[in-house]
Amino acid sequence: MRIPRVCVFADLAAGTEMLLPTQVGEHLARVLRLERGHPIVLFNGDGHEFRGEISQLGKRAVSVRVLEMLDSANRESPLQLTLAQGVARGEKMDLIVQKATELGVSRIIPLITERTEVKLDAERAGRRLAHWQAVIAAACEQSGRVRLPTLAAPQRLATWASALGEESGLRLALDPAGEVSPRALPAFASAVLVVGPEGGLSDQDLNILDQADFRGLRLGPRILRTETAGLAAITALQAIHGDL
Repeated sequence: MRIPRVCVFADLAAGTEMLLPTQVGEHLARVLRLERGHPIVLFNGDGHEFRGEISQLGKRAVSVRVLEMLDSANRESPLQLTLAQGVARGEKMDLIVQKATELGVSRIIPLITERTEVKLDAERAGRRLAHWQAVIAAACEQSGRVRLPTLAAPQRLATWASALGEESGLRLALDPAGEVSPRALPAFASAVLVVGPEGGLSDQDLNILDQADFRGLRLGPRILRTETAGLAAITALQAIHGDL
């Protein structure tokens, strides 16, 4: 029997009953065609998950009963990776956010760089943030994570880089002409990785990052697209220094 995992942004406690968000309820009822009493797993991103079951099932409203906290396996990487991604267009950014979550990053920061083509005013940025948060939640449901990566608001590269604290760890920026490869890096526990948008990081971007003590990270002789480059780098870092 398939037991779906459901992310809900609400407090969870054994012995309580709650109404699921409409979109989540419709997915369980109409797409998965679950029935009353069907088991589910609930989590809200705080590191815990709960066993539950469907208690009420309507056309649009679905309620669940929270039964007990589960002894969840630790699925979080020991490597604390922050992905600072130059905002890419449309589905490319969705793919990057989704797969970075599956690969275990702990934080995602959308960056506005010199070559970013996506225009984000305050209203549009809010809508994109809500959409990316939903992508993160779905990726955690699929991958078994019980902690959601932190998602920051989009910000300009220079502003973000100048405000970085020492707790950011190793600072890396993807650059085909970079000075170091993933295998040549010393052991580390945390890092922030900057990836440019479709046009890559400009000379001005690289200069800003150099002044903020970022090291250029190269991934080999081929030039990778933005939706490939960051995910390849995360995979390499997790395989060498993390838990893959």
